[in-house]
Amino acid sequence: MLKSKSTYKYLDFVKLSQLYNWSVQYLNDSKIRFTTKYPLVQIKEFLTRNKTAIEIQDDVYYKRATIKVRNGGIFLRDTVIGSKIGTKNQFVISKGQFLLSKIDARNGAFGVVPEELDGGIITGNFWTFDVDYSKVNPHYLALLTTTNEFIEFCEQASNGTTNRHYLQEPLFLDIKVPLPSLAEQNKLVEEYNAIIEEGNKIDIQIESIRQKIQSYLLNAIGIKDSNNLENNKTAECQYKYLKFTNLSDINRWDYWNQEQSITTLLHTTKYPIVTLGSYNLIHRKWVRDSNTFRYVEIGSVEPLRGIVNAEELSTDKAPSRATQIIKEGDLIIGTTRPYLKKFAIVPSEYDSCVCSSGFQVIAANKNYNLNFLYEYLHTYLAINQFEFYMTGALYPAITNKDLKKVLVPFPPLEIQNDIVQYIQVLKEKVQSLIQQASIAHTIAKKRFETQIF
Repeated sequence: MLKSKSTYKYLDFVKLSQLYNWSVQYLNDSKIRFTTKYPLVQIKEFLTRNKTAIEIQDDVYYKRATIKVRNGGIFLRDTVIGSKIGTKNQFVISKGQFLLSKIDARNGAFGVVPEELDGGIITGNFWTFDVDYSKVNPHYLALLTTTNEFIEFCEQASNGTTNRHYLQEPLFLDIKVPLPSLAEQNKLVEEYNAIIEEGNKIDIQIESIRQKIQSYLLNAIGIKDSNNLENNKTAECQYKYLKFTNLSDINRWDYWNQEQSITTLLHTTKYPIVTLGSYNLIHRKWVRDSNTFRYVEIGSVEPLRGIVNAEELSTDKAPSRATQIIKEGDLIIGTTRPYLKKFAIVPSEYDSCVCSSGFQVIAANKNYNLNFLYEYLHTYLAINQFEFYMTGALYPAITNKDLKKVLVPFPPLEIQNDIVQYIQVLKEKVQSLIQQASIAHTIAKKRFETQIF
């Protein structure tokens, strides 16, 4: 007579059909509660790795892709000439392929290559897969792989040091997922997109207000925004092969048209120009005097919402980049890929948290309004300066030394306060719209998940 499993209370049993690999942690922790109403099929049955290599040429322009986490989609990061690309051996992607980041898979960085990125390039940190369209709609797969449960699986199927967990390709391809008929997949995707479309309409309203905020700020300090640039182009058209720059605006002698245009435009403001280094840039060293701490990393900051979370960690497992303390009212500036606008004013709930060395901290001061500086840093005038000073290929960043060189218009404090007060009214409208868009996304996600879990 066979004994029941309860007799072996210290043993765990796994069916042979589910024995994807010999990792005990993976087998114990990676049980995704997929529905049984659809057949479960291994991902490798409909995805095939594509490694179309390309050697970057210095005189050719290339489209580079970026993947937003948690079903944020795949977008054009930039178009850049090959001489500016440090990693010369990369890979080509095509429209309709399935793409993921092996680093950020644990954060839901999956998606389908859009038409505008056909022929784009990626580094080895991304994986490209050809899709068997007779079996799967890649957009259905993108929705499935960005659910919380699948993201948790990717965390378990990844290894490496803190913030560098790499997804293991065999584990990813071996996982079984529910595969409805193509007609059912298409229906699920259409239902999801119908709700998301309402959210997208709200996003358009949000972007309109953000543009209004930028235009208002620039006009308030006496800069004519993009119209000024167009006027400059018209005035210079008779000298179409020449570019004129004031000697006082030259910071370096190599040609960088965009940077010089921005510098010239900044000097049209009716207020003094200062450098970011004139603010109170500080580094409050973190002393490890407790067992736990709350950590704000780069991923904890979102462009519109600021700091969204602080993970509580054991001090003995602190990341090497956990180095400094932040205080309520500080402005923190993400210096890695600053064009992502990882900037935030620290609210009271994150007072005395530890933050990454990837942030530059500016302390509050009675001589300036940090909210004014925060809003200015979101304008193209500041972002273009960040990009001018960035160095590095895989993780472009601006050094603290160069950050101090960024030019900032400096109105009197009472003018800064008035500008911030007006912008705050517009931002309250933005926050209300963000909540509406978030609700739409949550509804769409829950409806999809009820079908597959």
